[in-house]
Amino acid sequence: MSTLQTLKFETKRKNLFLRVAVGHFATTNRHTNYYIDVVSQKARLSEAKAVAEELSSYYYADTVVDTILCLDGTEVIGAFLADYLAKSDIVSMNAHKSIYVVSPEYTNSNQILFRDNIAPMIKDKNILILAVSVSSGKTVLAAIDAIRYYGGKVSGISSIFSTEKDCIGYPVHSIFDPNDLDGYSVWRPHECPLCKEGAKLDALINSHGFSKI
Repeated sequence: MSTLQTLKFETKRKNLFLRVAVGHFATTNRHTNYYIDVVSQKARLSEAKAVAEELSSYYYADTVVDTILCLDGTEVIGAFLADYLAKSDIVSMNAHKSIYVVSPEYTNSNQILFRDNIAPMIKDKNILILAVSVSSGKTVLAAIDAIRYYGGKVSGISSIFSTEKDCIGYPVHSIFDPNDLDGYSVWRPHECPLCKEGAKLDALINSHGFSKI
């Protein structure tokens, strides 16, 4: 029987929430006791705007951003983030600038590809990586490798939720982290204590959502 529970935590900022499901979940390479539900933050205008405003505070004064690379379907947040960073009424390194907002294309081997008409938005540009979450870091590492390959420079990494403070030396700025969740844990499948206790999986999860089992 599923033990899935859903919780919603409010923050001090209007329209900025942390929604989670508590249970026993599996990704492609990890098990965890929390699913971070960011579907509304990616798709609902007011919530995407609130996320972007919160993340923009990390980059106002000292970070040059030419392009925002949106991973995991974060394009709506990325558009708002670009708008905030380009505003002329704030102290920003990017005021008055036109900031590109792009998303990656993946090859069959799961490598990131930029087509010829997108590549100039990467080459010699300062790239801010925007992700839903940073945990194992595999997705962000692939983005860093692609940016370097196409001649760009990583200027920062942002996410809604992150278990990591940095990724190969680049700081990761997130709105939420494991300190916001009581007992948050991630395990390799063969080390999962829930499996060892005989607890069945509640759902399979990825950046799109969860599917109950």
